[in-house]
Amino acid sequence: MYFPSTLPGLCKMGTMTSTPPEPTVPAQLTVGFDLDMTLIDSRPGIRAAYQALSAATGRFIDADQAITRLGPPLEEELAYWFTPEEIPEMTDRYREMYPAHAIEPTPAMPGAREAIKAVQALGGRAIVVTAKNTPNAVHHLEHLGIEPDAVIGWLWAEAKAGALREHGAQIYVGDHVGDVRGARTAGALSVAVPTGPCPEDELRAAGADVVLPDLTALPQWLAEYVATREV
Repeated sequence: MYFPSTLPGLCKMGTMTSTPPEPTVPAQLTVGFDLDMTLIDSRPGIRAAYQALSAATGRFIDADQAITRLGPPLEEELAYWFTPEEIPEMTDRYREMYPAHAIEPTPAMPGAREAIKAVQALGGRAIVVTAKNTPNAVHHLEHLGIEPDAVIGWLWAEAKAGALREHGAQIYVGDHVGDVRGARTAGALSVAVPTGPCPEDELRAAGADVVLPDLTALPQWLAEYVATREV
């Protein structure tokens, strides 16, 4: 998986001496994952949460339309239905209502658990970096029995790069062009899956390095990647 460097012998005053190389500790394989529409199919839960918010506020929200735009921060979607002055309050209300309405109906995406376990089976760390707030992200993962090594929320697109760098992620897996931008900003390999709102050609045009059909293809791809490249 890893290819440690070696130090050449040193020539001193015409005598060749061999200096044993210092042990090289390779960077641990770390793979980041987006959450919504990458690890979880959040459409049923988010639809239910928007319907509940609509009922509680008396304001029309087209929940079916809203779930076609998953990826960007919540505030961007609420801007379609509320005034700028109302958005902070509606954001808080939505997040308070979310666990009661959105966790139970939300399933894992095909291959999600196996993708996380594939990273860990290779001795690596799997982290989730998402625009969703951290408590609700953790609720989803715990409910579905998906066990990453860390969960970092509240980050969207290029803002994800800071967390990816901090955790030393060499790869970031996501479904949105914003995820591609986050990976590229962090200097990580962008692996995309067209399981969310962005089709394959859009992900490639945004700069994705690899596009897989879905997460079920990730374990084999990852095994081949670490076998042939220095991570």
